[in-house]
Amino acid sequence: MSDSPPAAGVADLLGVLAYAELTAFLRLAEDAARLAPSLTDLAALSDLAATEYGHFRLLRDRLTELGSDPEEAMAPFVAALDDWHVQTRPSDWLEALVKAYVGTGIALDFYREAARHVDSATTDLVEEVLADQGRSEFAIDRVRAALAADPRAAGRLALWARRMVGEALSQGQRVAAARPELAILLVGDGAAGPGEDLAEVGRMFARLTEAHGKRMAAVGLTPGA
Repeated sequence: MSDSPPAAGVADLLGVLAYAELTAFLRLAEDAARLAPSLTDLAALSDLAATEYGHFRLLRDRLTELGSDPEEAMAPFVAALDDWHVQTRPSDWLEALVKAYVGTGIALDFYREAARHVDSATTDLVEEVLADQGRSEFAIDRVRAALAADPRAAGRLALWARRMVGEALSQGQRVAAARPELAILLVGDGAAGPGEDLAEVGRMFARLTEAHGKRMAAVGLTPGA
């Protein structure tokens, strides 16, 4: 692994994360206003939205410190992330919760993988931004309670979760193909050769799949349901 990853790769990582956090803020706020069944739920999801906006500001400020224009750094990722949100717009409160926890979780796992190959200051910032901040507890409690009341909803929500993961993988591949510097961060510097790169990609997807399975189980669903 290179001790000094390409500056463009770091800017890409911070740029895609910044836009992901900005859109997460906007979508969570929209879902809270549109779908929350109570004022308590509205406030709770709005709190999560506010946290995402705080993360966006941290990333925006770091890009500025590094001499990058935040808007230019985010621009290459607008289409892919917007498309993901369009394809995964929840139709009810439970779908919104599963997206906030399971769907967003696997998307953020991609960025965490890239952060394994950058400098320590960037890694620390990414880990701070990707911290759970109560999303798990909020979603798990409410989805589990809903499934206890109506077990038939499990199949529908499991299908919804699979759809989100498929869309996330598709858009992730789209971003990696368009931004090779960011793709390099996902597998290291490539010094070991193409064969090792392929092996690392396999290990990365195994880690993503394992983390997704744990989230599904925690929320009361099974990946194959």
